[in-house]
Amino acid sequence: MGSVTVRYFAGAKAAAGRETEVVSLPDGATLADLKALLASREGFGAVCLASSFLVDGSQADAETELPGAAVVDVLPPFAGG
Repeated sequence: MGSVTVRYFAGAKAAAGRETEVVSLPDGATLADLKALLASREGFGAVCLASSFLVDGSQADAETELPGAAVVDVLPPFAGG
């Protein structure tokens, strides 16, 4: 079992009620597995649908495997310009 650090930004931070957390996942877990876990939390499903996810600073898709000690950033859409 490995763990990843999840960092929340802007609206994701507000919805999660925290800036960061460490999440334990089974070996071989993917970003889709993490997103399913986060989306199961009360009020966080819509955030997962609208957000972009970075794994160790790079854009990631659902099939991206999460290495142990990875850092996952949850970036909701930003307004302004």
